[in-house]
Amino acid sequence: MNPVDLAPDLNRRQALAAAAALTAAGVASLSRVDALAAAPAPAPTPASAPVSGPFALPPLPYKDDALAPVVSAQTVGFHYGKHHKGYLDKLNGLVAGTELAGRTLEQVVLAAAGAPDKAALFNNAAQVWNHTFYWNGLRAGGGGAPPKRVADLLQSSFGGVEEAKKALHAAALGQFGSGWAWLVDAGGGKLEVVKTPNAETPLTTSKRPLWTIDVWEHAYYLDWQNKRADYAQAVLDKLINWEFVNANLG
Repeated sequence: MNPVDLAPDLNRRQALAAAAALTAAGVASLSRVDALAAAPAPAPTPASAPVSGPFALPPLPYKDDALAPVVSAQTVGFHYGKHHKGYLDKLNGLVAGTELAGRTLEQVVLAAAGAPDKAALFNNAAQVWNHTFYWNGLRAGGGGAPPKRVADLLQSSFGGVEEAKKALHAAALGQFGSGWAWLVDAGGGKLEVVKTPNAETPLTTSKRPLWTIDVWEHAYYLDWQNKRADYAQAVLDKLINWEFVNANLG
């Protein structure tokens, strides 16, 4: 099954309520990333750090070195502690003093989607959501066999677990530049693989996100340099959290 590009679909807002169910399940690029390779990794921001806005940085569901060697503590330090937090800080600045300060993160993403005058708001809100979703979709000792419900859906939708992983890998490589590859629930008992550029997210469509892999360079360059294919394969083989996928099916 070929991955497809997924662009925002503002004509389907009536279907977006389904995406809000993901809240319970857990929900810029480095300008000179190669120069950072020799630098010590910054410590991830503690969940108890003061928050100057309505949104707080969600704590990681594991220690910062738990995903090594696929995703090193150094990468987590920069990716989570700098990039993810950076999007969050900008988002808090953008919503401060507005009616959006009282909305959920999902509501902010949907309110800003497709509005040219809210592009910065959408980009930062969506990146906070995407990154939180990405971190929760990984776990140490991941991969392996998925739960039966997931395995059955992968079989009927792709022809099996390995075929689904191949589709996700192809989407991760096929996304030109920065972006994401996603496993989504397309409805009717069918799963699909889609890819989105930059901050775009299936949250703005009728397709329910189940899992994602970040293919922005800051997600892998310190560990894998330009070997995006190897990074994606290692994540799929060793870190994918099938229980997270199962939980997102509802």
